[in-house]
Amino acid sequence: MDRPFLTEIHEIFRKSLRKYLEKEVIPNFEKWEENRQLPHSFWKQLGELGFLCPWLEEKYGGMDADFGYSVVLGEELEKVGTGLSGPGIHNDIVMPYIASFGSEEQKQKWLPRSTTGDIISSIAMTEPGTGSDLAAIKTTALKDGGDYIINGEKTFVSNGYTTNFVVVVCKTDPTAEPARNGISLLIVDAVDEKVPGFKKGKKLRKVGQHAGDTSELIFEDCRVPAENLLGEEGKGFYYLMDKLQQERLTVAIAAMTSAERMLELTMDYVKQREAFGKPISKFQNTQFKMAEMATEIQIGRTFVDQLIVKHIAGKDIVNEVSMAKWWTTDLAKKVAGECMQLHGGYGYMEEYEIARRYRDIPITSVYAGTNEIMKIIIAKSMGL
Repeated sequence: MDRPFLTEIHEIFRKSLRKYLEKEVIPNFEKWEENRQLPHSFWKQLGELGFLCPWLEEKYGGMDADFGYSVVLGEELEKVGTGLSGPGIHNDIVMPYIASFGSEEQKQKWLPRSTTGDIISSIAMTEPGTGSDLAAIKTTALKDGGDYIINGEKTFVSNGYTTNFVVVVCKTDPTAEPARNGISLLIVDAVDEKVPGFKKGKKLRKVGQHAGDTSELIFEDCRVPAENLLGEEGKGFYYLMDKLQQERLTVAIAAMTSAERMLELTMDYVKQREAFGKPISKFQNTQFKMAEMATEIQIGRTFVDQLIVKHIAGKDIVNEVSMAKWWTTDLAKKVAGECMQLHGGYGYMEEYEIARRYRDIPITSVYAGTNEIMKIIIAKSMGL
């Protein structure tokens, strides 16, 4: 399939990344899943090889690369396993907030370290009682002299257990009307020293995506310097909305890559597995199922690639990305179920990759905004 936004240089980047993953990551991935986190050495290696935030300007340690490099990185990590999503969160979700809304001092302080693997970043949005409705968050950050005092609890924080650098979504004006106008973004930096009042909960035991650590973060009278305010006070909600287009696009890219990988695995399996004296690929039911999945995956890939081109061009595609996010993640869940069925009993065994894919994919329809929220966004754009 022709992908015009990917050049020969992008493919050289892909080959280099794939070579590294095959040598250093794939042999260790099962162990990382058992440990429920990625080792810091993995982050350092990514940084040394230029795979962290390549889109940043050279003065901050990047390569001035376009979003096509992020696409390649996301696809190749996803081919290994969805549990490798941590670097993508760091690269294409958290760091763009600093690059877009940070002061020059903040950029100089945090961006260069983000390219070396010295910083493992996260963004803390969700709370125990608040998910998609960000305006309803309860975590506060109240001004006290030259500091903010943060109180609250965040949950389902990706990279949360290993993070030492957190963008916290909080209310600096709990009385603001509408409530979204009281939301701000504050950076809690625990890279160099322990921050009083900031602690991490245990690693959450998820159904899937085990190598990607997720945890709670607790703030109890956590004092943060006022200069750690990201952008303007009260603009946090709007900053989040500005960046959710790219976040949801990266989810769609990963979902399509996972669907393609599951189809590839199943193609190999049905050709080798025999029943009643012939490969199960020769049964009409198998052929129809495979043909249906291949068609839907091709449709999804075509749509997502069109959105990547528009995103690189700087176009507003919030509505289309919402469509892509819900449709591709639902498709990936459907493909996972069909492919596991075609694997028979072996599909339920952990040593088969399809089993891991089956447990990893369901959460994609929940994070970055549930698929129900995506449909609400689309319906509003239709005037409903």
